[in-house]
Amino acid sequence: MAGADTLELDNGMQLRLLSALEILQARREAGELACDERERALCSNACLLSRALMSGDRPMFDSGRAVLAGLTVAEIVSLSARWREFDRRENPALSLSETELENVKKN
Repeated sequence: MAGADTLELDNGMQLRLLSALEILQARREAGELACDERERALCSNACLLSRALMSGDRPMFDSGRAVLAGLTVAEIVSLSARWREFDRRENPALSLSETELENVKKN
């Protein structure tokens, strides 16, 4: 069963929320993988998923490079979009007004 910091996927895997440090590490790894700016978004998503995509208590991939080798572009895009939606829902933006933030907390 998924906890508050994980999102259960239909295939039995989970997406987990990441710490700020993990996100910075994913960005740095993506910078090393991407040869040019056009590749940056895909590499960033792959590196994020390497940290967020879990099977039980184990990561599915050990690096962004492994995600790029193991998943299709469509799978990477879809999974990273689901992760971002989950992250936004669980960690509302600091730019929300106090009233908006209270409404998010209630829901």
